[in-house]
Amino acid sequence: MTITKFDIADYLDNEEMIAEYLNTVLEDGDSSDLIVAIGHIAKAIGMTKIAEKTGMSRPSLYKALADGAKPQFETIMKVLKAVGGQINIKPSS
Repeated sequence: MTITKFDIADYLDNEEMIAEYLNTVLEDGDSSDLIVAIGHIAKAIGMTKIAEKTGMSRPSLYKALADGAKPQFETIMKVLKAVGGQINIKPSS
Protein backbone atom coordinates (compact mmCIF):
# COMPACT_ATOMS: atom_id res chain seq x y z
CA MET A 1 0.00 0.00 0.00
CA THR A 2 1.33 3.40 -0.99
CA ILE A 3 0.29 6.54 0.82
CA THR A 4 0.79 9.90 -0.84
CA LYS A 5 0.86 13.26 0.86
CA PHE A 6 -2.32 15.30 0.46
CA ASP A 7 -1.80 18.40 -1.67
CA ILE A 8 -4.74 20.82 -1.92
CA ALA A 9 -3.27 22.22 -5.15
CA ASP A 10 -4.27 18.96 -6.86
CA TYR A 11 -7.93 19.84 -6.27
CA LEU A 12 -7.88 23.51 -7.23
CA ASP A 13 -8.65 22.84 -10.87
CA ASN A 14 -11.36 25.39 -11.63
CA GLU A 15 -12.34 28.94 -10.73
CA GLU A 16 -15.22 27.87 -8.48
CA MET A 17 -12.99 25.61 -6.36
CA ILE A 18 -10.36 28.33 -6.10
CA ALA A 19 -12.93 30.94 -5.04
CA GLU A 20 -14.50 28.59 -2.48
CA TYR A 21 -11.09 27.72 -1.05
CA LEU A 22 -10.08 31.38 -0.73
CA ASN A 23 -13.40 32.39 0.81
CA THR A 24 -13.16 29.58 3.36
CA VAL A 25 -9.64 30.63 4.32
CA LEU A 26 -10.71 34.27 4.58
CA GLU A 27 -13.61 33.31 6.88
CA ASP A 28 -11.82 30.76 9.06
CA GLY A 29 -8.10 31.53 8.83
CA ASP A 30 -5.66 34.27 9.62
CA SER A 31 -3.29 36.29 7.43
CA SER A 32 -0.62 33.59 7.31
CA ASP A 33 -3.26 31.00 6.29
CA LEU A 34 -4.31 33.32 3.45
CA ILE A 35 -0.74 33.67 2.20
CA VAL A 36 -0.27 29.89 2.21
CA ALA A 37 -3.63 29.44 0.44
CA ILE A 38 -2.64 31.89 -2.29
CA GLY A 39 0.58 29.90 -2.65
CA HIS A 40 -1.43 26.69 -3.09
CA ILE A 41 -3.52 28.37 -5.78
CA ALA A 42 -0.42 29.71 -7.56
CA LYS A 43 1.07 26.21 -7.48
CA ALA A 44 -2.14 24.73 -8.90
CA ILE A 45 -2.17 27.23 -11.77
CA GLY A 46 1.59 27.11 -12.27
CA MET A 47 4.27 29.24 -10.65
CA THR A 48 5.86 30.02 -14.01
CA LYS A 49 2.57 31.33 -15.36
CA ILE A 50 1.96 33.40 -12.21
CA ALA A 51 5.53 34.72 -12.30
CA GLU A 52 5.02 35.90 -15.88
CA LYS A 53 1.71 37.61 -15.04
CA THR A 54 3.06 39.36 -11.94
CA GLY A 55 6.49 40.26 -13.31
CA MET A 56 8.08 38.50 -10.35
CA SER A 57 10.64 35.70 -10.45
CA ARG A 58 9.61 32.17 -9.47
CA PRO A 59 12.02 32.12 -6.49
CA SER A 60 10.57 35.42 -5.27
CA LEU A 61 7.06 34.00 -5.53
CA TYR A 62 7.97 30.86 -3.62
CA LYS A 63 9.62 32.97 -0.92
CA ALA A 64 6.71 35.45 -0.69
CA LEU A 65 4.10 32.70 -0.47
CA ALA A 66 5.90 30.32 1.88
CA ASP A 67 4.51 29.40 5.27
CA GLY A 68 5.54 32.11 7.71
CA ALA A 69 6.32 34.69 5.00
CA LYS A 70 5.17 38.27 5.39
CA PRO A 71 4.84 39.59 1.82
CA GLN A 72 3.91 43.16 1.02
CA PHE A 73 0.25 43.82 0.32
CA GLU A 74 1.18 44.83 -3.23
CA THR A 75 2.61 41.34 -3.81
CA ILE A 76 -0.59 39.70 -2.54
CA MET A 77 -2.69 41.91 -4.83
CA LYS A 78 -0.49 41.10 -7.86
CA VAL A 79 -0.78 37.39 -7.24
CA LEU A 80 -4.53 37.54 -6.60
CA LYS A 81 -5.01 39.39 -9.87
CA ALA A 82 -2.79 36.87 -11.68
CA VAL A 83 -4.85 33.93 -10.39
CA GLY A 84 -8.09 35.65 -11.36
CA GLY A 85 -9.15 36.57 -7.84
CA GLN A 86 -10.22 39.73 -6.15
CA ILE A 87 -11.07 40.89 -2.67
CA ASN A 88 -14.65 41.90 -1.93
CA ILE A 89 -15.79 43.39 1.34
CA LYS A 90 -19.23 42.69 2.72
CA PRO A 91 -20.74 43.64 6.07
CA SER A 92 -20.42 40.97 8.71
CA SER A 93 -23.67 39.73 10.16
